[in-house]
Amino acid sequence: MPSDNPPTNPFNQTPSQTASQTASQTSDAATASEPGTSRGGLPVHADGSIDLSRLKLDALDTEVVRPMTNAEYCERVYASAEGDCDRVPWAHRGPDDLLVQWLNREGPSLVRPGSRAIVVGCGLGDDVVELDKRGFDVLGFDVSPSAVRWAARRHPRCAARYMQADLLDLPTRVQGRFDLVVEVCTLQSMAPELRGLAAKGLSRLAASRGIVLAIACGRRCAEECGSMEGPPWPLSTDELESLMTTAGLANLGTVREVDAADHEHLRVMGVFVKG
Repeated sequence: MPSDNPPTNPFNQTPSQTASQTASQTSDAATASEPGTSRGGLPVHADGSIDLSRLKLDALDTEVVRPMTNAEYCERVYASAEGDCDRVPWAHRGPDDLLVQWLNREGPSLVRPGSRAIVVGCGLGDDVVELDKRGFDVLGFDVSPSAVRWAARRHPRCAARYMQADLLDLPTRVQGRFDLVVEVCTLQSMAPELRGLAAKGLSRLAASRGIVLAIACGRRCAEECGSMEGPPWPLSTDELESLMTTAGLANLGTVREVDAADHEHLRVMGVFVKG
């Protein structure tokens, strides 16, 4: 059982300064049904999804305007939300339902409480709390320092379990250390050309024989990804399996599609092991 005392995070580091918020926010009252309007200060497509291509960061003391990196985009979303979970499009105010189901059904045969676990892109921290309650020695990281601070405020008992890190540029002290790597909806948030590097990051986190659980927004294999505007960029089961196996992970079963009643979109999930 998890201790009532706040845990010590051996990998903890001080988050970097929040990225400068120089782009002005439009009214939250704008409707997401019209392209060019914004939701929570963020530009959206006609279907209401965030238009990453129109998120810009003005360089200080210069007239140069450049597209945001993935890290800057995530930081902008969390920082501009100003503590309002409703302004973080992917926040659910609780642990992921497919993670909970997996921990109840399949997980006990593969990993035991007390095992070292890490949550990738932990956001507001709910999946970390779920694993902590189940007795795992868990850490969570996010590329956004604002998300890390917010998670610590929401879950003070687990505050030491959150850290800032980038899946695409992992610190060596977290590599090869974990019996369970939990990836929920991080791959789908990255442009397709970055997914291979991200999958290698997942593999690097796992210890030998470590388990990687991957859950993402899904699409049917016949649907073309290139025509989709993101984020998110949904994955097919074939894509998820190919990404993981290319990164050095073996499929432990069927990578499957999941139609969850409480989710708007199809999702895909798979369980992998590091050789």
